[in-house]
Amino acid sequence: MNNQVELLSPVGNFESLEAAIFYGADSIYFGIDKLNMRFKSSQNFQITDLNEIVSKCKKKQIKTYITLNTIIYEKDFNLLKLILKKIKTLKIDGIIAMDQSVINYSRKLDINVHISTQLNISNSEAIKFYAPYSEAIVLSKELNLKQIKEIILKIKKDKITSPKGNLIKIEVFCHGAFCMATSGKCYLSLHTKNSSANRGACNQTCRKKYYLIDKKNISSIEVYNEHLLSSKDLCTISFLDKIIKTGISILKIEGRARSTEYVAVTTACYREAIDSIKNNTYTIEKIDNWIKRLNNVYNRGFWQGYYLGREIGQVNSSLHYKKFYIGKVKHYFNQAKMGLFQIESYSLKTKDKIFLLGPKTAIRKTRVKSIMINDLKSHLVRKGQICTIPIPFKINVGDKLYKIS
Repeated sequence: MNNQVELLSPVGNFESLEAAIFYGADSIYFGIDKLNMRFKSSQNFQITDLNEIVSKCKKKQIKTYITLNTIIYEKDFNLLKLILKKIKTLKIDGIIAMDQSVINYSRKLDINVHISTQLNISNSEAIKFYAPYSEAIVLSKELNLKQIKEIILKIKKDKITSPKGNLIKIEVFCHGAFCMATSGKCYLSLHTKNSSANRGACNQTCRKKYYLIDKKNISSIEVYNEHLLSSKDLCTISFLDKIIKTGISILKIEGRARSTEYVAVTTACYREAIDSIKNNTYTIEKIDNWIKRLNNVYNRGFWQGYYLGREIGQVNSSLHYKKFYIGKVKHYFNQAKMGLFQIESYSLKTKDKIFLLGPKTAIRKTRVKSIMINDLKSHLVRKGQICTIPIPFKINVGDKLYKIS
């Protein structure tokens, strides 16, 4: 339990980057341009953003990893080589890859490689095969805790080392969307829309709602979950201590296409959980609180994955969280700790839960303690009005104001 576990958070834009940094990530991973599995579903960074990302992270001693995890075609090599050259120049901590061409080019440039879960590595012999090319292996999602522990013991016993001479690190997913295909290698989107998930263009065919039809009787059959082709989201926070006990090195949160709130809440909860396990303060009460908070950002219901066996175990969860865009910050008065807001939609009243979202602010939550309109107190502010609200933390002009219900 004394091993240092690295918390790896997903980042899809600069707001999520600030959230991951602020809420305690040890490392972040993100996509560049077209050669990543969230090319179509998240904003994605450009090569020109790399200097700023690396600079922000190095100041906080946070590691950076780039996902280059799509299948590579002949036409992609110029872009691939350009990205890898930039990664080498900026001394980015590594890439996550599954195509052998990416792995091979990266090794030639002495760039650290994390082997993607899409290669479905499920045993120590496969790890021996990839060890000369990689610093870490993201294991197949289909493994249980006993199998993971056996693999890690085998790595230690056989001294399976990376190109830098270190024991190979094992990386596993701890939270987020869970693809029904084997370790994410899915062709459903390609079959239905000619849009390859393995080229970063998944249109989430499995996440849509479907009816189950009895063709003989021409009637629909009632089912508990109308997302027939889709699993619940992975949530391991209730048995995170058991995962860490296997000897894994990196805990990875899925969600580069998810919202900034999701990045903030999941990073914060898993940071607290990891620290609690380390400090022997990991309790049922804390677990219940973390699950409640995780449930307050978008999810499809929670289950424990295959870690505890093959049955789908339900974790306390239901979708009841909504957010409403309210307006923007026009000014922040530092000494008075007051925000000046332009209300652009809906209305806001005292005691409402709110959060502020911005590239420098990340995401910060509070409650509306009071409202002032034209220097007069009010319990309500409506669309089109300008008001001041006490905000106990620094915010920035242009930050977005949301109401939570």
